[in-house]
Amino acid sequence: MGGQCYDSPVALKPCPVVSTIPRLEIPASPPPDTKRLKIFSGSANTPLALEVARYLDIDLGPMVNKRFADGELYVQIQESIRGCDVYLIQPTCRPVNDHMMELLVLIDACRRASARQITAVLPYYGYARADRKTAGREAITAKLVANMITQAGAHRVLAMDLHSAQIQGYFDIPLDHVYAQPVLLTYLRDRNLLGEDLVVVSPDVGGVARARAFAKKLDEAPLAIIDKRRQAHNDVEVMNLIGDVRGKTAILVDDMIDTAGTISEGAKLLRKEGAKAVYACAIHGVFSPPAINRLTGGLFEEVIITNTIPVPPEHHFPELTVLSVASVLGEAIWRIHEDTSVSSMFH
Repeated sequence: MGGQCYDSPVALKPCPVVSTIPRLEIPASPPPDTKRLKIFSGSANTPLALEVARYLDIDLGPMVNKRFADGELYVQIQESIRGCDVYLIQPTCRPVNDHMMELLVLIDACRRASARQITAVLPYYGYARADRKTAGREAITAKLVANMITQAGAHRVLAMDLHSAQIQGYFDIPLDHVYAQPVLLTYLRDRNLLGEDLVVVSPDVGGVARARAFAKKLDEAPLAIIDKRRQAHNDVEVMNLIGDVRGKTAILVDDMIDTAGTISEGAKLLRKEGAKAVYACAIHGVFSPPAINRLTGGLFEEVIITNTIPVPPEHHFPELTVLSVASVLGEAIWRIHEDTSVSSMFH
């Protein structure tokens, strides 16, 4: 079960099984309460939801999800979920407001259908970058989103690689935070990218902790840091490099690639400083324009992301690799359902 990409045009290369995560074996004869586990998918990333359901060896729950002529949403669960543990898989990616509203409607439908527990599964958490005030009279939208999910009726949240760890504290309900790092590490090992000439690079000072943790798992690879100055939202100016990349294979590690300004400018600097090869490695491929143009200019040997956000066919390019996180999410869902440790997946 698990470990294969959904059969779609964006699954460019085989996705590795996350062998670094201890498996809880699903019995051949499931206990009676297994029928109480229900998985439903919003419209944001149905292929990923299908992979998760396949990993758990269950079917996606049937539902009607449509829009009226004026754009209003209509959702109806097509089977009884009374007393069930329901998991709603819905990344709040572009169009973020539509997908967020759809998630809230799904939660409300399940609450009114007497689900025992409703878990919002967020492979990607929209508005995560609005996690604090950086100027007067700004909204903290990440907190507002947490409030809306809670008020809609969710009992728990399962989120993957939040942009800021403090978002966990924005919820007054339990939140399980899981990571795609094992998937990326397994792939890099399979590509034989480990070695003395490897250096992990943080594209900005804010990502140092993430890059350091990544480097530690890659046989204590050396770490370099790019210092930048942001002139405006979605616009960066790379200033200098802290560390040595000359003659080395550099892996730029970030949580997301949005317009690709940060990571492409970082790659240019690494090339200038003598890196022999540059790889980009990120969890969430947001890919807002002009990201594809920036990523396809020959700067990168490979751009590695996961399928937390679906990649449309028009965003394909030869250097792109999309890895599946279905086994991580599926294993976390099973452990939550069985009341066992989720954090031990990453120890």
